[in-house]
Amino acid sequence: MRLATYASTATAALLIAAKLAAWIATGSVSLLSTLIDSALDLAASALNLMAVRQALQPADHEHRFGHGKAEALAGLGQAAFIVGSGGLLMVEAGGRLVHPEPVTHGEWGIAVMVFSILATFALVAFQRRVVARTKSLAISADSLHYAGDVAINASVIISLLLAMGPGWTVADPIFAIAIGIWLMINAAQIARGALDTLMDRELPDSDRDRICALVLAHPEVQSMHDLRSRTSGRQGFIQLHLELPGTLPLAEAHRIADEVEAAILAEYPRFDIIIHQDPADSAEPHRHPD
Repeated sequence: MRLATYASTATAALLIAAKLAAWIATGSVSLLSTLIDSALDLAASALNLMAVRQALQPADHEHRFGHGKAEALAGLGQAAFIVGSGGLLMVEAGGRLVHPEPVTHGEWGIAVMVFSILATFALVAFQRRVVARTKSLAISADSLHYAGDVAINASVIISLLLAMGPGWTVADPIFAIAIGIWLMINAAQIARGALDTLMDRELPDSDRDRICALVLAHPEVQSMHDLRSRTSGRQGFIQLHLELPGTLPLAEAHRIADEVEAAILAEYPRFDIIIHQDPADSAEPHRHPD
């Protein structure tokens, strides 16, 4: 995870330098849009770097459940950066739409965009490998944004070709506005994922059904209730109540709970599992909806 944050920060810094030179040479507003996006990437990647370092800190006396929600806070910060840059971009593009300006040295811009696509594609491929192994929310948000950058850079190439070839200078701001809308959509997706974590959203119904199936597959478990779950960065938490025969010795109830926990951990290895045993004939009410 740390290596992924270093890679994204370095990539963003490299692309800023290349795009700044190309924008100065071409004056293209669509190229300016991708320059702004890369500057945003650098800020977001630096934020991610700090958040991931914090999230990877082990649980301590003051944070018994770890520091995983630092990733979600970084995701909200990313969303805010994206909304701000997208809004500024659309304002600039709107002015250029009313008063179009010609694009010069478009071939320089195209060369920089091709380089940007190759560098971004390599970074996204690496980030997706990291996300597949770690389930990191911060890296996932960063990867989503950079994946969008591939499409953005491709659209800038098209806008430059249209402005250089048929002379459709209006294509440049139109593509910039479309990129701004794309950034807003990305911001909404990132913010939604971050808020789900911060608000302790339950696992999807498919996962909850699978957990119930694993629990009830144990031959000595009569039933279960009060299943609760949430995630915090890489770490997840599952809590549930087992219903066991009321005459069962404590040692036997403990053994069954351990076996159920092992079955769940086999499929959800990054989860902390808390199991409470109840006598099946108890009249204890369910305190939480299943």
